[in-house]
Parts: sequence; structure tokens; C-alpha cells
Amino acid sequence: MKPLSSWVVDLLERVKFINGWIDLGPPPAFWFSGFFFPQAFLTGAQQNFARKMGMAIDTISWNFTIQDHMKPENTKKPPENGCYIHGLFMEGARWDHELHTIGESKPKELFSEFPMMWLEPVQHRKAPTEGIYDCPCYKIMSRAGTLSTTGHSTNFVMYMEIPSNDTQMHWINRGVALFTQLMF
Repeated sequence: MKPLSSWVVDLLERVKFINGWIDLGPPPAFWFSGFFFPQAFLTGAQQNFARKMGMAIDTISWNFTIQDHMKPENTKKPPENGCYIHGLFMEGARWDHELHTIGESKPKELFSEFPMMWLEPVQHRKAPTEGIYDCPCYKIMSRAGTLSTTGHSTNFVMYMEIPSNDTQMHWINRGVALFTQLMF
């Protein structure tokens, strides 16, 4: 979906990210946008945790903790369990660093960079029912794409729980979503 010049720059960054992982081992924080198929990375992270703890993978889900006090370049070691991810962009809202919650977009700001997030695997987790927005995360901005064989989305990654002082409908009406890639 990007223009060719932007696509090539993005491809070179992805190759650099993967080569760094091969040469230096797993990074302390993963560039989530660098994955062509982030769902496979998420499943692999859950499998690693399930094997480490001797648990069934289908009993494991994610805790989402925003790490707005951390930067990928300053992160020296990974969390004990799970992974830090970065490289997401938010449309329709922004992260409020003062309130540590999702907030209204600034005027004339279409997208904002989202802070690092800790995806912590947890067994038999009860999802919160209040104080969060179940924010859809997509690979590209079209919010569309379906496999002809299964009917599943090729673009949708997962819902991520973002702390919120407003209702789900407040953010749904604004079309708030996270993306791994922008169109430029």
C-alpha cells in the first residue's frame, strides 16, 4: 500500500531488524512493525511461555501494559516473561503521557506514535470489563483483507487493551485503531 520508494525504505529496515536478530540474538524490544506476519510472532511468544511454564497454550492470553516511560533504544533487557513491542501508530486518538491513558487527538494530527507495550503472557486471565478500550490492531490502514480459503482477515492482528477513562463506544465512534504501517 506504500509508494515504491517508501516500501523499499521499509523493506531495508525490516531486513536490518531481522539481520540484527540473527547476528545478535533476540532484541530486548521487538519492532512489531518489522514483522510481515505479526500473528506468528505472537503465537511463538505464547508457545515459548507455555513450554517454559509447562502450560497448555490455549489457556494463555496477554496482559497489555503500556511502557510510556521506556524507549526501545534505552531498553537493555527483555521482561522476565513475554516481550516488549514498539512501532505501532494510532489513528483517531493518541496516548496521553500525563494521564497514562488514551486521549483525544491533537488538532490536525491524523496519526500518533504509540509507546512501547509489554505483552505479558498470563494463564486463565480474566479480561477487564472497565477502564480499557479494546483497540483493534491492523497491519495496514485499509482495515480490510480476507483470505479466500478461510474467510479470516489477512490484515487484522488482534485487539489490544488500552487504558481509557472513556467508554468503548467513545473510541469506536472515532474509529480509533492501531496500525503497524502507515501509507507513507
